Amino acid sequence: MLTVHHLNVSQSERIIWLLEELELPYELVLYQRDPVTQFAPPELREVHPVGTAPVLVDDAVVLGESGAIIEYILARYGEGRLAVPVASPEYPDYLYWFHYANASLVSWSMVNWMAGMAVGPDSNSPMLPVLRQRLDRHLEMVENRLSQADYFAGAEFTAADIMMHFPFGTMKAFYDVGLDNRPNIKAWLARISDRPGYQRGMKAAGHEQDPAGDGNIGRVIGLDSST
Repeated sequence: MLTVHHLNVSQSERIIWLLEELELPYELVLYQRDPVTQFAPPELREVHPVGTAPVLVDDAVVLGESGAIIEYILARYGEGRLAVPVASPEYPDYLYWFHYANASLVSWSMVNWMAGMAVGPDSNSPMLPVLRQRLDRHLEMVENRLSQADYFAGAEFTAADIMMHFPFGTMKAFYDVGLDNRPNIKAWLARISDRPGYQRGMKAAGHEQDPAGDGNIGRVIGLDSST
């Protein structure tokens, strides 16, 4: 039995979603953010020294980092599902977008969020528009990719889509990258939201509505979650 230590409103929902897609049994341990600091509670440090989520426990294995956890689950329990074989022509795209999600897109989104918090939304600092322009270039690249394929690795949904979803979904609770004039990203989010595994995963993670939803694709999540 896999155990997922999940912090509400965090990247750990990726792991729950993956396990629901794979229909693998798991135990969920839920932690709530501190209402003042919004940080994880100190109890998480008893599980992993960094004290952040997600943390996966599999017998003697205790693993952090959502990307590493997803690769671990796919390699040991995925049986080829939601991954792309190394020999496939789509493998480079799968590999790139899987790692790009946190290494670049989430990172640049957080830089913009933290910079805005540091100087204030009404600041005249020349730093803010420069940072926003950098982020917009990333969003334009994502938009262009989704004009070429339904999913990031090509025609099929993969774990790369699970990784890429967070900055457009739950991260909106902290920083909304904005999707005006991004129809391909919006269409991809709509395809994701139709997946039963996604709906089960988001409900198990604590969402009552699609975290990526807006006036066009928002929905109440009503499917039962099997853990």
